[in-house]
Amino acid sequence: MINRNVTTVIDSEKCIGCGHCILVCPSETISMRNNKAEVTGNRSLSCGHCEAVCPTGAVRVNGIDSNSPFFQSFQVSTQWVPFGDFNISQLVGLIQSRRSCRNYTQKHVKQELLKDLVNVGICAPSGTNSQNWTFTILPDRDSVMVAAKRILYFFNRLNRMAEKTFLRKALKLIGKNSLDTYYRKYYKSVKKGIEQYEKNGKDLLFHGATAAILVGSGPGGSCPAEDALLATQNILLAAHALGLGSCLIGFAVEAIRHDPSIKKALGIPENESIHSVIALGHPDETYHTTCKRKKPVIRFLK
Repeated sequence: MINRNVTTVIDSEKCIGCGHCILVCPSETISMRNNKAEVTGNRSLSCGHCEAVCPTGAVRVNGIDSNSPFFQSFQVSTQWVPFGDFNISQLVGLIQSRRSCRNYTQKHVKQELLKDLVNVGICAPSGTNSQNWTFTILPDRDSVMVAAKRILYFFNRLNRMAEKTFLRKALKLIGKNSLDTYYRKYYKSVKKGIEQYEKNGKDLLFHGATAAILVGSGPGGSCPAEDALLATQNILLAAHALGLGSCLIGFAVEAIRHDPSIKKALGIPENESIHSVIALGHPDETYHTTCKRKKPVIRFLK
């Protein structure tokens, strides 16, 4: 269960009774009494909106870290950027320049960069401000390969099952089509990847990445998968800005979801779910144009 205890305090001497804190509070934690804002509710999201909107610094939310997030590899202003007061071209340029990287140098990723990426990740919004995400960092190539070998072992066993025609057909008869779908869509490419790794050590799973971040969630969040993926997007964009390449490893997520022994090997508690696996490293590839996309389906409600 997420802690919703009220930790908001208001300095009545500083409060000018503008009421801005009441307007932005999603939990009705604050109300106006005698022309002053006062904490009257028994529930808080600890979102900090009230503290951030107060023009006199009268409001403080003790449940949040005033120094968070803290970054080691770069400095950032704590001044709020007003609506419309940012260069949209630069923002979109970053978004369009970020690509999935599948070629990395052997250069080590500094630990402070990995920590900063997590801190950028937690700047994402989360449902009811749960912030129920978890981040498991694989800080070097050796730890990445610990995960890779466990994942390859899982897919080796899955491939052996998928090769059994009678098993696929029997499962389809009782309405379980997932093994047959896997066989048709992924079996051959996975088999090729396993063979290449066993023959010459070629890593078609993490692509030679020298670090990785697993974004997960603990129990109790209102929309944990969405929260984790929002944090993931922050990490992907920040990685590019910090000079790192990144790639989402969907096969790793599926393996971890179905094989609890992988989480155990990586020190992840049983009650956590992993929603994304991000390969990271110094890129060994250069592009000259930004990404293009297929035409989207767009509807306007009439």
